[in-house]
Amino acid sequence: MPPRIFQAVREMLKGIDAAHREQAASLTEVECRELENIFALLVVGSFVGLPAPPSFLAVELLPYMDRELELLQCRARDSGDMLAELCGTLGID
Repeated sequence: MPPRIFQAVREMLKGIDAAHREQAASLTEVECRELENIFALLVVGSFVGLPAPPSFLAVELLPYMDRELELLQCRARDSGDMLAELCGTLGID
């Protein structure tokens, strides 16, 4: 009987560990997207009136910024529902 209890406790702890790892991975992905968004805003910020690096530097980096530009478009498209995105990020239902 006791080995079953230990095995059940072990399985429960594995489940808790997996849930924490999944939550940490999703938060890391959100942070990575935010950093890419900030990077894109820093590089092409002159389009929206933000102080920007010299234009030649932005032009040199532009071909390598496919993902960042897609993320920027996604953020602009979803900007009307930022509260829902924030609640989704924090895990609030």
